Amino acid sequence: MASFSLPAIHDNPDGGWGPSSSNLPEQFKFKDIPYAPYSKSDKLGRFADWNDISGDSRGAGVGALPSQSTRGGAAGRGRRDGQPAFGSGTASAFAYFHAEDESSFSLVDSKTTAVRRGGTSARGRGSTRGTLGFAGRGGAQRGGRGGFTPGRGGGGQRGARRGWRDWEKNNRTREASVAISSEWQMLEEIEFHRLAKLRLDVDDPEDLESYGRLFAYDKTYDRIITKAEKPLQLVDRIKYNTTTSDDPVMQELASKDTAVVYTTDVILSGLMCAPRSVYPWDIVIVREGNKLFFDKRDGGPFDTVTVNENAADPPQDPSPPNPNNPTEKSAVPETLSINSATSLSLEATYINQNFGFQTVVENPPPPAVDLAKPNPFYGPEETEPLASCGYRYRVFDLSVAEDEDLKICVRTEVDCYSAGQGNPRLGQGLVTIRALNEFDPRAPGAGGAPDWRTKLDTQRGAVVATEMKNNSCKLAKWTVQSILAGADLMKIGYISRANPRDNTRHVILSTTSVRPTDFATQLNVSLANGWGIVRTVTDLLMKHPEGKYVLVKDPNRPVIRLYSVPLTTFTAEEEDEEAGIEIEEQESS
Repeated sequence: MASFSLPAIHDNPDGGWGPSSSNLPEQFKFKDIPYAPYSKSDKLGRFADWNDISGDSRGAGVGALPSQSTRGGAAGRGRRDGQPAFGSGTASAFAYFHAEDESSFSLVDSKTTAVRRGGTSARGRGSTRGTLGFAGRGGAQRGGRGGFTPGRGGGGQRGARRGWRDWEKNNRTREASVAISSEWQMLEEIEFHRLAKLRLDVDDPEDLESYGRLFAYDKTYDRIITKAEKPLQLVDRIKYNTTTSDDPVMQELASKDTAVVYTTDVILSGLMCAPRSVYPWDIVIVREGNKLFFDKRDGGPFDTVTVNENAADPPQDPSPPNPNNPTEKSAVPETLSINSATSLSLEATYINQNFGFQTVVENPPPPAVDLAKPNPFYGPEETEPLASCGYRYRVFDLSVAEDEDLKICVRTEVDCYSAGQGNPRLGQGLVTIRALNEFDPRAPGAGGAPDWRTKLDTQRGAVVATEMKNNSCKLAKWTVQSILAGADLMKIGYISRANPRDNTRHVILSTTSVRPTDFATQLNVSLANGWGIVRTVTDLLMKHPEGKYVLVKDPNRPVIRLYSVPLTTFTAEEEDEEAGIEIEEQESS
């Protein structure tokens, strides 16, 4: 029977853990390497750590201790007793030194670790001021339900909550305003930060023709306050928003070679304010010879008004049900459906139209003013009365050199005139009417807007500042449209729901008057930058041959792309072809 003998135990007479270097057996090959001290309270985190805590970038290598980890160890977050890890001040015995070819060695990750002041940790998702919490100085975190809560681990944001289901909001993607076909060819891609650097100074325009009839603005709406609100009425009037190619006046001006580019103020303002846009949009451009026609699609993004487009958390449309999961509920709660992005856009469009119809005086005095020519879109078969609207066709010169002739013809719109402010026929005292709407300050997508009924009369500045932040693009486009039309005033109404859960009844809480040029300064809107964008897009299009093009705003990135598309795109022929394909598929199935 084999005998069993205990192995020799080498005790450390100096105390501590591990063998002593003085009595290390000769047969061991590690005699010249001292034992690295450590503390038994340290937890095993990793076998290798490339971070250095002693100041020497070469001091941490493969043999670094687990206590030197900056993520899970005591050196990264501080030990409970406030003392550094045991043995952290000892020079590493496993440091690698090489006298030759050291310049050829480099780490894969050379990023430096950012150090935050106030003891906050860089591990959390961050914080937002004004929502459920934000990180304060000295490692304190403002709690979402009252009071200050000390941050754990030196002020870390591990447990911070910014909002309901924030993790899901980051994964939401918007759909493009138009389906990109495989037949389309992308020609150009421009980032918004490049568009923001463009500049072009343009002189005052030349007035060509004016069409329509204008009523006087009812000044009694300027005296409305929140305590004496007035209901918004449904007024049946006809107002046209015809695209450029369907405008008979534009066709007549194009036959006379009046300009190179033809468009409307709605389309042009969207292009000039493109760097502020968040939601997707598209512009259809047709080049015929040496002329460019900028058009919009019927029912497209230029026919509606956005709500809180520039808010930090804008309104969202509910996700469609999964067709592969029949058990998933397809119904959307009513409170969510009326506050979705699409519903709010339709509601804002309805409010803007009816507010403009209601705030004019149709029965004299003061009398209505007929411009030089009648409304070009109103036919004899129409039975409903026309709304107060005037169309002014104006030409702007975008030429840079003296030997070039690049002009743009724009159809601009004004809504009414201000009695006693001048002669509307001469372009004096013209007014544009717009409306901001409040849906529910507590609903998702409200953008932190205050309650208008309690703040509008006493703290109007706070309300205006919030709207300028949440609706920067919309207000900028309205201002540019007013300046292009040569309007002297812009009337802005503040309209809210009579009941936050009912999007069919609204009340007028207040009305304010601003000068478009002054308001552009407050919004930091640069007309020179807008004209620079228009000139750049025009130059890009003039480099390509005749045909049809589409300028598309990416739905999720600050980028615009120019596509070359077939001539039948967005026409009745294409719709007939799609209908025929659907019929053939149904018959084959």
